[in-house]
Amino acid sequence: MAKFKQIETFVAVATRGSLTAAARAEDVAPAIIGRRLDALEQRLGVKLLVRTTRRITLTHEGSAFLEDCQRLLADFANAEASVSAGGVKASGHLRVTAPAGFGRRHVAPLVPRFREQHMDVSISLNLSDRVVDLAAEGFDCAVRVGDMPDSSLVSVRLADNRRLCVATPAYLKRHGTPAHPSELARFDCLALSSDASQTRGWAFTLPAGDGKELVYLKPGGPLDCSDGQVLHDWCLAGYGIAWRSTWEVEAEIAAGSLVALLEDFAAPANGIYALFPHAKHLPLRVRLWIDFLKHHYGQPGFWRAQ
Repeated sequence: MAKFKQIETFVAVATRGSLTAAARAEDVAPAIIGRRLDALEQRLGVKLLVRTTRRITLTHEGSAFLEDCQRLLADFANAEASVSAGGVKASGHLRVTAPAGFGRRHVAPLVPRFREQHMDVSISLNLSDRVVDLAAEGFDCAVRVGDMPDSSLVSVRLADNRRLCVATPAYLKRHGTPAHPSELARFDCLALSSDASQTRGWAFTLPAGDGKELVYLKPGGPLDCSDGQVLHDWCLAGYGIAWRSTWEVEAEIAAGSLVALLEDFAAPANGIYALFPHAKHLPLRVRLWIDFLKHHYGQPGFWRAQ
């Protein structure tokens, strides 16, 4: 029990930003919080937090440990909820947010199917490419794609997401097929315009010494756009090569209307995540929604059918 309390205390201090705030939330003296942290660091043999009179900063080891601890506490809360809920039905209002393009294709169709299983739950779905502040705006859960920044939110990885170069068979028949990322310079590449969020370029894994390294290229072409859906549509129309997420193009690849290119050089997958504010007792409707998404996204044929 003491070990678990130390972990709870560490997460509380890391997410609240101070011993005083964590102590106030638990209604104990700050000195007690400090002793728990000292005992945890001594037991692990590593420094997790750098504490000064003005601020608390996570060490590299502390940042990695925080993510594991948040997941552990969330899993424990889910386990308690599954037992204590018994035969109780999920109920109440569920507020979910997701990126516009991904949400239209892969979240919105699942919402009514989820409610068919849980008729006492009402659902609001917000689709926006703006990064929504869940706590401030009252959302229960966010679905997000990409690498997760450091955050006090708890994240659950729902599926992998890769980025691939794709083109139509007709385009490749007319212009040929690139065998290496460096050859993209002689093709019509459909890139996001410079004012869009994808500023680093297209990511590839290339040989480097005895291993591999991640490199970013910025291929150009006669057409660019700030909207990814437009690039997708242009690619399907045969105007060039695009670099798109598998969630967006896997169905077209499976159908043969698009061809995946340079797969041997593809960057490592990032993730599709469910995020939610850390809560000691996660509402049953939120836990069931996350499990529902994870189940469907984990089906091998899900992405090819959308």
